[in-house]
Amino acid sequence: MNPGVESAEPGGQSGAASGIEPVVRASGVRMSYGDVQVLNGVDFAVAPGEVSCLIGPSGSGKSTFLRCMNGLEPVLGGSLRVLGEEVGHTLRDGRYRPWTPKEFAAFRRNIGMVFQRFNLFAHHSALENVACGPVHVLGAPADRARSLAMEHLERVGLAAHAHKRPHQLSGGQQQRVAIARALAMNPELMLFDEPTSALDPELVDEVLEVMKGLAAEGMTMVVVTHEIAFAREVGDWLTFFADGVVVERGRPRELLANPAHERTRAFLSSVRNQKERQEP
Repeated sequence: MNPGVESAEPGGQSGAASGIEPVVRASGVRMSYGDVQVLNGVDFAVAPGEVSCLIGPSGSGKSTFLRCMNGLEPVLGGSLRVLGEEVGHTLRDGRYRPWTPKEFAAFRRNIGMVFQRFNLFAHHSALENVACGPVHVLGAPADRARSLAMEHLERVGLAAHAHKRPHQLSGGQQQRVAIARALAMNPELMLFDEPTSALDPELVDEVLEVMKGLAAEGMTMVVVTHEIAFAREVGDWLTFFADGVVVERGRPRELLANPAHERTRAFLSSVRNQKERQEP
């Protein structure tokens, strides 16, 4: 958490106004799949060192918005600036020129993304999975990349499992390898797309503990999650998405205790009811 930094929030106290350049700033972002409108004018921002959590029902657009931040989905309207760049375009001579694949790749080097599924190379060890990015993307020498990989595996508590392949690891361990792989690229921004949703309940905490550690170190993070307790404890800001728009945004404890909108109240009630049904 970074309580000392005011939110870079459109329409409120902005990072720019306080002398801090937002890491992410979205203004009126729109995106669709054919005739299906997924994002309907999203305003959102994250200041350096903040942990911003996104919650909302399935199909609300939050994961799509996260993918837009990394250039994996195109922004079809509005403005999305990440790490000081307008995602997907460069302004030159008064006109926006679309990025080339090489420019997209260069942009993504500064962003780590962790998905629901681990997407590890099955035939590689944990160490090799983490080292592959520095070698093949950053051009690091193999010995240096392996040393770096071991440092990050130790960071996520998996140094003792460095030479195991994914099938020899639990789901929680595989997700921690995926986090180490993202960190090995030395990102300025970490994006998490429901990183615990594919895990058995008893494995969730080990992944969340790693994420809490990153937050404590000051990593800028945007986290799509259903883990309400994590958002309350770790998040600097909590944003509720529904129907492709930001319904409300606020400090997590305040928003969770006193949501302003009925749509938010209904969602939080359903989450609580689901949790109660799952408890023995």
